[in-house]
Order: sequence, then structure tokens, then C-alpha cells
Amino acid sequence: MSIPNLVIREIRARPVVAPLPRPIRTASGDVLDAPLLLIDVLTDVGVTGRAYAFAYTTLTLRSLVQFVRDIAPELIGKSVSPRARMRQMEKLFKLVGLQGFAGMVVGTLDMALWDALARAMDVPLAVLLGGEIRPLPAYDSFGMLNPRTDLPWLESSVASGFKAIKIKLGAGDVQSDVAIITEVRRTIGDDVRLMLDFNQSQTTAGAVERIRRLQDFDLTWVEEPVAAEDLVGHRTVRERVRPVPVQTGENWWFPQGMANAIAAGASDLAMIDIMKIGGVTGWMAAMAQAEAAALPLSNHTFVESSAHMMAVAPTASWFEYLDIAGAVLTERLLPADGIVTARGPGLGLDWDEHAVTRYAFS
Repeated sequence: MSIPNLVIREIRARPVVAPLPRPIRTASGDVLDAPLLLIDVLTDVGVTGRAYAFAYTTLTLRSLVQFVRDIAPELIGKSVSPRARMRQMEKLFKLVGLQGFAGMVVGTLDMALWDALARAMDVPLAVLLGGEIRPLPAYDSFGMLNPRTDLPWLESSVASGFKAIKIKLGAGDVQSDVAIITEVRRTIGDDVRLMLDFNQSQTTAGAVERIRRLQDFDLTWVEEPVAAEDLVGHRTVRERVRPVPVQTGENWWFPQGMANAIAAGASDLAMIDIMKIGGVTGWMAAMAQAEAAALPLSNHTFVESSAHMMAVAPTASWFEYLDIAGAVLTERLLPADGIVTARGPGLGLDWDEHAVTRYAFS
């Protein structure tokens, strides 16, 4: 079966603020709802490709919508060829750089284009990419926890079948982190994997001190201990806290950002954000780098699309389960006994139009 020659007819962008199943509290601020930009790429044969951008804050939503509207005329009438459109958009933004708003929109449009192709073939994206849908062991991703009120969340997570848990730390002093992780480890038991995320909150020296104090809690990894762009700091922390693995990558912009981090020796592992890495096209380049560098690969949020990409990644490791868009979908992608499995066709995304209207941002 040949891939149909689709042509982009229209691009739509709609901002929503979707309620989260639980708040995401981080050392850098709390995310109580998910500001999302829903993108639809309509084609000449009636197939629509869908994807969403995570805007992090409502302050960016109007600007992102306008950005999509401004770029749309450059793409309408062109073929749904993700690699060709990626080269076109790279050229458009060569002098500005593919970060921030430009990178978010380019990565999301790329996902929508791949979704359209896979839907036109009536296959899941993982299959279109030459792989197959397979079950992925997941960890349940939490924000910062209050041991007095939030431990039942952990108990419920473990009872549902999750074999790994991630929590965020770093907002308080070292003793506070020790007290929290003590209660968390007691709650989940010794057989459940435990990951920590500092959300870029520490200095190099502070990160080393904290991780050394926490290393006896059997940590699977410690994530973004220092500022994401501080590759030297990440390498220094990594060298000083061995054997605790350092994880980073969710803020690598496009494959070149990953290449720079690998060259700097900034991480033992790799965590890819499909929006920031350049959509499906960027992810494929990134997963090849991970394979060449023997880096275990994980995803950052975007569970629906990431389930397809992790299924084809040669070094796929733990899958992050953090549902940010389920409230505006016809069907949430839910874990079963701690396992996540992609669905199709395409990325398996269908908007619940009633919910989109209800949570529309204006």
C-alpha cells in the first residue's frame, strides 16, 4: 500500500485550559491546569492530523495561536511531507532559532503532519514508522508532595500496578527533602522504583550535597538537578554523585540540543520532550543519538504521542505517565497494571468537542 499524496488545506489552532487529574507542584512553581494549544491540519482528502502543544502558562496561549496563524499561509497548499515541511520551517526560522514559541509550534505541527499520514494509511504511527505497538513499563509522575495529605495518592498508584514512582523535591532545605523521601519510601515499599526531579532548582554544590544525603533511598535517577542549559553543571553533578544516575533532556531543543548535551557528558540517561525535540521527525534523530551513545531513553509527558515513539526507540527505558490532555480527548490513554500501550490510528488523538468548548481559553 502506497502512502497517499496529501496536501495541507487548512491549519486550525485552538487554545484550551484543561483540568489536571491532580496538580503538578514543582520547585519552579505550581501547574494547577494544563494550558494547551490544539492544532488540526486539514488535508485535501478529508483526513485531519491532530496534535497539541503544552504551553506551561496561559500567558503564552494567545501568542502561540497567533504564531500558528502567521505560519499557516507558508504551509497551506504544500504536501503533507513532515521532513520536507521541517526543512522548510527550519529555513523560515534560521535567523531566529528554533526555541521558545517557534520550536513549540514547529514540533507540534510536525506531530500533526505525521498523524495525518498515519491516519490516511489507517495505521498507528508506530506501525507507519516500521515498528509495532508494544506495552511500555511506566512510572507514575507526581509533583511535590505534602506527606500529611498526599501519601494516599502514592498508595493508590502502587495498588493500581505501577512499579515506579517519581516525585519532585528541592523547594525546601535538605532536611525537608530527607523527611519527605523517608515517608515516600516507607509508603511505596522497597520494591518500587523511585525517581527524583529537582526541576533545575539547585546550584551545582547544593545538588551534590542533596543527592549524597538522599542516595541511600535507592534512587533510579535524579532529574535536572541544576539549570537545564548548564551542561557543565550537570556533568559535574554526575561525576560527583556516582553511582546515582543523573537524568536530563526534557529541555533539549531539537536534536542539536541533545547532541550538545551528549558531547558535554551532561547525563547518564536521556529524557525527550517530543514537542521541544522537534516532533516525530526530531524524535527519530534523537533516538538514533541515544542508541549510538547507549543512553536509556525516556519520554517527557505527551503520553499519547510518546507511547508510539517509545515503542520504536531502540534504547527505550521507563515511560513517564503524566496525563495533561485527557480532559479534552474522547478517550484518555490510561495505564493498565503500570503499563502504557499506544493506540491508533495515527497518534490516537480525537478531540472531545464538548470539552474543547467548555475549557476554551479566551
